[in-house]
Amino acid sequence: MIRLRGKARRFVARSWALSWFYYRLHGLTLAGRPGDQVWYFAYGANMHDRAFRERRRMRPVEQRVGRILGYRLRFNLEGRPKGRAAPANLSPEAEAEVWGVLYKVTCRDLLRLDSTEGVPGRGYQPQWFEAEDRDGHKLPAVAYIAPGNEIDGTPSLRYLTLLREGARANGLPGHWLQFLDSVKHAKSADATG
Repeated sequence: MIRLRGKARRFVARSWALSWFYYRLHGLTLAGRPGDQVWYFAYGANMHDRAFRERRRMRPVEQRVGRILGYRLRFNLEGRPKGRAAPANLSPEAEAEVWGVLYKVTCRDLLRLDSTEGVPGRGYQPQWFEAEDRDGHKLPAVAYIAPGNEIDGTPSLRYLTLLREGARANGLPGHWLQFLDSVKHAKSADATG
């Protein structure tokens, strides 16, 4: 299987036709047309404007607070540096829910977002969910999910701060803010004790 990195990944992401073939090689379908609009559910760092709009240069058409039922937020992926970072992930759990931000983006923008998240690849994979906005409206939305470790790791303070600030800035419910505030972060390498 072909794995692209850096400039090669960005080059392919600029071409709908090349991306279509690249996705097919990895067993993924690139559906729709570049200008079609889809909902993307952000539950991690992409809730924060600095990560989503500035770093990834995304320009959503619309955004709403939303949730996915039947999943819980976990930090069960191996990040960098190893043992000091654990990115967010979704894990099935019948009675749980995950709150985040629903962004309406074009398929072309979603393709660019895929490339920044390493899709297609060995980590996150796009998956369709039935999301629900704050008013209870059901929306089909894509989110990234990966096979995770059995035991959760500890996210870095920097990463966790992006989640907390993004959740607050977007007006996520108070109980979700409390949950994020309760997550312990990894100690930095230069911390004592």
